[in-house]
Amino acid sequence: MSGHATPIPMTSYPSGPLKGVAAVPGDKSISHRALILGALAVGRTEITGLLEGQDVLDTAKAMAAFGAEVTKRVDGAWQVHGVGVGGFQEPDDVIDCGNAGTGVRLIMGAMATSPISATFTGDASLRSRPMRRITDPLALFGARCHGRSGGRLPLTIIGTDRPVPVRYTSPVPSAQVKSAVLFAGLNAPGETVLIEAEATRDHTERMLRGFGGEISSEKTAEGHVIVLRGQPELKPQSITVPRDPSSAAFPVAAALIVEGSNVLVPNIGLNPTRAGLFTTLVEMGADLTFENRREEGGEPVADLRARFSPDLKGVEVPPERAASMIDEYPILSVVAACATGKTTMLGVKELRVKESDRIDAMATGLRASGVKVDTDQDTMTVHGMGAGGVPGGATCQTHLDHRIAMSFLCLGMATKKPVSIEDGAPVATSFPIFEALMTRLGATITRNNSKG
Repeated sequence: MSGHATPIPMTSYPSGPLKGVAAVPGDKSISHRALILGALAVGRTEITGLLEGQDVLDTAKAMAAFGAEVTKRVDGAWQVHGVGVGGFQEPDDVIDCGNAGTGVRLIMGAMATSPISATFTGDASLRSRPMRRITDPLALFGARCHGRSGGRLPLTIIGTDRPVPVRYTSPVPSAQVKSAVLFAGLNAPGETVLIEAEATRDHTERMLRGFGGEISSEKTAEGHVIVLRGQPELKPQSITVPRDPSSAAFPVAAALIVEGSNVLVPNIGLNPTRAGLFTTLVEMGADLTFENRREEGGEPVADLRARFSPDLKGVEVPPERAASMIDEYPILSVVAACATGKTTMLGVKELRVKESDRIDAMATGLRASGVKVDTDQDTMTVHGMGAGGVPGGATCQTHLDHRIAMSFLCLGMATKKPVSIEDGAPVATSFPIFEALMTRLGATITRNNSKG
């Protein structure tokens, strides 16, 4: 059952060619950060292309609860009148972040070095996710954190009135951990240093520079070292949010596995710390072309065209690529099922602590659809059945996870028999127009046994 709505059982049917333009929503990661940094700047930040999925809307509500003025204009753009670094006010009520793991973790970091307290909660999925990876480094700044056993939500953070800068080596490759530490470091004097063994998505660093933050990064013998100077006055910005590569992954993948398909995704973000899926698909033999490459708002973008690729081959995805495509493994496993040979995904244990245990969820649903899958704690291997070779016919559990839901709906477009999911409601958290967009391209998806 969804944490936000009545469950929506859905079925995806074998599809004819998918054709047209897939105007996917704005990037979720950038949307979260634009709202938070807009609230931490002094003055008015304007954001166009903001993803209006529930996750991001929950972050917008949270910024208003901390004292920023957040409004949507009639032309669709959003405005954030910020309160400045250290200017957050104490919220009157519990901050409900719904399903947004990125939102709650980044907001915790942004408020932890101010002398206020806040209690955070979320839906059933978010309340099951680990928060100690965030609260442990926040405690080093001087914040106090009190949550349920295992450091889970609901959780109260008592911010510190005397923050100290920290030097922190992240034990996991997580852009959420990195960003929470950097946001906390904004209101600490001196330099906060974050060290990660391998570089994770760098939207926070890029956007902080755009807002006037003093931040540097370099590769050293210690790892990827990021240095932030605290207590800046961030300057408001005009931000155009690129289209989300994680959302684009679904129409792109569906086009690759549905015979005769030709789909264009315009203005897609191609940040190198996010582009691991596309690198992997090209290695598999995918027919992808990147047209009109350019830069917008400090982020590289292009128009991506995906065509049916009947000769996809299985590959080994190296562990060092995981950080650049961690959200895309579920849909990659669907493409792998339609390839020839086996695809082995290494170093993916982080998938077990996302909105669901994504390794287990995808393996279970793929097996029910007739695909052989091997797993261990840190690895997933899918034995491909070739183009048009997956039997399908399963009803798959989504576990309140939007990416699991969309992955199995894409699978059903290329199987011999339809594939169903028990609940498509979580899709609204990140890609509210998914069903309508895929239908316009030519897919057939039904709700509760009736088309629409």
